[in-house]
Amino acid sequence: MTKVKEYIRTPRPARTRKPSRGQQVGYLRVSFLDQNAVRQALDKTFTDKASGKDTKRPQLEAMQSFVRKGDTVFCHSMDRLARNLDDLRRIVLGLTEQGIHIVFVKENLIFTGEDSPTSNLLLSVMGAFAQFERKLIRERQREGIAIARREGKYRGRKPSLTPARAAELQRRVADGDSKAALAREFGISRDTLYRYVPVKKRRAGRLAK
Repeated sequence: MTKVKEYIRTPRPARTRKPSRGQQVGYLRVSFLDQNAVRQALDKTFTDKASGKDTKRPQLEAMQSFVRKGDTVFCHSMDRLARNLDDLRRIVLGLTEQGIHIVFVKENLIFTGEDSPTSNLLLSVMGAFAQFERKLIRERQREGIAIARREGKYRGRKPSLTPARAAELQRRVADGDSKAALAREFGISRDTLYRYVPVKKRRAGRLAK
């Protein structure tokens, strides 16, 4: 019996160009990644010190303008990006619709823009949970402060500057020194700086320039 061998020629797969690696972008509200290996891998970071309640944060808007299709945004947690579910969904969907991935480190979640019921449900559930968790923490803080006040133990927030440092800050503002530079030097935010400097001295500093 003659043996018949079958020869099948498989087509050579077409070469495909690998997509270029997008930038790894971090959006922070605190420096949680300062000593973290993740931060070392980021190409660029944007940091806001404003309250997460306000979605008009300058660095958030700068990050949204900076990222492009193929980039990945890293954020510590959902409640760092927004304080309510509506804003969270709007920001996440606004990014993913442009082909930008977003990673939430604390929740260990990544959203890629896949319009699937599971992905949408997960975003809603985890966002609602983050909002609930934050409200619960605030409620416990208020209860703790109320108890401490009743017991005479609550003294309020510790001042950021000693009286001597506060006096030096006021003098230098009056001399016309840059407020942004002073805030960095004294290790305080601009909002804190304004609490220490009376309006008259601020105006005097502006006139001195």
